[in-house]
Amino acid sequence: MIIKSHDITHDIIIIGAGIVGAAIAYELAKYELEILVLEKEAEPSFGVSKSNSGIIHTGFQSPATSLKGKLAVRGNKLYSDLAQKLDLPLKQIGELVVAFEEELPKLEEMQKNGQELGVPDLQIVDRAWLDQHEPNLNQDIQYALLGPTAAVINPYEAVYALLENALANQAQLHCSEKVLSIQSQNSVWQVTTEKAVYKTRYVINAAGLFADEISQLAGILCPKIIPRKGEEFLLDRHIQNLTERVIFPVPKPDTKGVLIIPTVDGNYMLGPTATEIEDKTDLSTSQAGKEKVLKAISNLVKWLPETIVITSFAGLRPALKNGDFYIQEDQPGFVNLVGIQSPGLTAAPAIAEHVREIIEKKQPLKTRVHYQSERKAIPRFRDLPLNQKNTLIQQDPDFGEIICRCEEVTKAEIKMAIQRGACTLDGIKFHTRAQMGRCHGSFCTAKIMTILKDELGLKYQQITKRGKGTEIVY
Repeated sequence: MIIKSHDITHDIIIIGAGIVGAAIAYELAKYELEILVLEKEAEPSFGVSKSNSGIIHTGFQSPATSLKGKLAVRGNKLYSDLAQKLDLPLKQIGELVVAFEEELPKLEEMQKNGQELGVPDLQIVDRAWLDQHEPNLNQDIQYALLGPTAAVINPYEAVYALLENALANQAQLHCSEKVLSIQSQNSVWQVTTEKAVYKTRYVINAAGLFADEISQLAGILCPKIIPRKGEEFLLDRHIQNLTERVIFPVPKPDTKGVLIIPTVDGNYMLGPTATEIEDKTDLSTSQAGKEKVLKAISNLVKWLPETIVITSFAGLRPALKNGDFYIQEDQPGFVNLVGIQSPGLTAAPAIAEHVREIIEKKQPLKTRVHYQSERKAIPRFRDLPLNQKNTLIQQDPDFGEIICRCEEVTKAEIKMAIQRGACTLDGIKFHTRAQMGRCHGSFCTAKIMTILKDELGLKYQQITKRGKGTEIVY
């Protein structure tokens, strides 16, 4: 514990419990620090982090001179160890940027850029290789740049894994607590929320889409965030072997393009679109967006029936005009992380290291004495072999009661999610996949609400989809 002054309540306050804030909390919790994570939403990962593509990129698509590129390459290298320690599902499947004949020079340029960044094992493959390894690709595609170290995860699961480990190492998390003001006096930052006043040595602004507004609360100028909406479309689970890898077209300056993404859960996701908007709360999807995505995908693969799309969602990326990350200690003790868009998920562990290094330059850090390095995930009953399922049922009969038929989620899994902090329907969904199947919760929502009511001592009228203002029963 570094705290010495009786006026200071915490060494570090992190604003934002998305992937970046969670990664920073995880990294700093390795040291003897009093850490508080503040999140305005009802649960972690309810902002930008819940609605991205879930790709751990190789990093070769970012300029070699950019901070984004360097941190993405480092982040990619860190994820395998993180996944093992934190019991985080991760599949290293590789990624392909596919090209028509005339686009080969662009692939060569991207390969050179990736090599300058230190991306390993990049190679340009030809049509014969594609016929063998990705036979469903459009026949007009002649080449592809292969990045074998790319992987896929569920971004919200990564947030939970990182935060649960940080909390096990004495960090604190306060959700539904919006920051109202930030002031500095005598090297101490006062952070006022809807519920309390805190004093801290460091404020880490990891507020995602609202990071520029948090910076303004502290009286600090930073680059303006441009919300960029991306619509994604999820395919039915029975669609198999469309592609083995993440498939990209040759990218444009402002977007990596519309992708085919084999998710870690086994189904495919298509998208995203990229539309700059003004409203930071606009998460609507559209028929036009769907048509745009399906048209773009038709250039990548031989077949794709429209009826296989079972649901859609949209996310907003906190883009900056120059396209790079902005990570600066803009005033002593105030670290801004602004414009952390794609590949922010990939870069998050490296961003956390970068922030730790900023702090270490001024404040020596002492390794936590009883540090817990590992975390266990909630068992995914659906994926277990029969003997393990039987063992779990013997240990806890609630594993024998299926609540979500589509995803085969048990009552025990839902109760475990609640014990780990889930208090909304979306929280249950992201922790367990209940409500993510074809029926979108038509069968299981009422049952989940009853479990929430019983476990948390709530009335039905208090149960929400994603926090205050999204009540289900009136």
